[in-house]
Amino acid sequence: MPELPDIEAYLTALRPRILGQPLTSLTIANPFLLRTFDPPISDLAGRTVHSLERLGKRIIFGFDDQFFLVLHLMIAGRLHWIEPGSTKKGGKALASFEFPTGKLTLTEAGTTRRASLHLVHGRQALLAFDRGGLEVLDLSQSDFAARLTSENHTLKRALTDPRLFSGIGNAYSDEILHRARLSPMALTSKLSGEETVRLLAAIKSVLIEWRNRFTAEATRAFPEKVTAFRPEMGVHGRFGKPCPVCGTPVQRIRYASNETNYCPTCQTSGRLLADRSLSRLLKKDWPRSLEEMEELTADSRKV
Repeated sequence: MPELPDIEAYLTALRPRILGQPLTSLTIANPFLLRTFDPPISDLAGRTVHSLERLGKRIIFGFDDQFFLVLHLMIAGRLHWIEPGSTKKGGKALASFEFPTGKLTLTEAGTTRRASLHLVHGRQALLAFDRGGLEVLDLSQSDFAARLTSENHTLKRALTDPRLFSGIGNAYSDEILHRARLSPMALTSKLSGEETVRLLAAIKSVLIEWRNRFTAEATRAFPEKVTAFRPEMGVHGRFGKPCPVCGTPVQRIRYASNETNYCPTCQTSGRLLADRSLSRLLKKDWPRSLEEMEELTADSRKV
């Protein structure tokens, strides 16, 4: 799912292309994409884009007379830009928005349709999409600590809860916790003051680093390869590969369709966290440390 750095990159690319431009044509190719009917989407025809904002992981297009188009890309939704006169077809677009400067298309990989569009009238109506999460890049240490400990959750759950913090998802929570040297399963109520300071510093450094990288790229070309898996990342999507800090193989926890990646040496004092998809079956045979895993691996090779 595109997170804060990815959404900011899209906004950076879109502003010089569509701000101040009238929407000359709008096509919704998939009826499940548009989740509202009043006001009708046809009311956007000919209206000019006056603002582009991020609300959590949503992109807000502001038009004349306080009409707002709210786009949530979910996991697999992606935006594409087609220059005027281009022979590029735009693939199987779920929606397309034409401007004098070019065409913006929305696609979604796979067969499950989760991306959504809402058209609302009046800024007050945007409150319905605000989950209440705080913007982490603007937070003071005291405000962050208060929100973090307002509920007792694992750090992974707390960072990705849009009611607590805005714009952080699965990928960057892995990177943040790795940089902070904290276990994803640590409880928010158990963090020391020093660990809380370290966590906020990691949040800001990771998100700013990736935001700046992506927005710099977006000033040169429209971001066409938005993905949660980057070779430069420390642990996310790098199961079995060496941690860039200590060289320990990155481990993971899988639950349903979610996956958490971490370094045992840097984050859990060498302890392996139970992978629910396997530990339920293995029970006591599930290794509790890297040493036990290495012994099990060595024993399996002898068989």
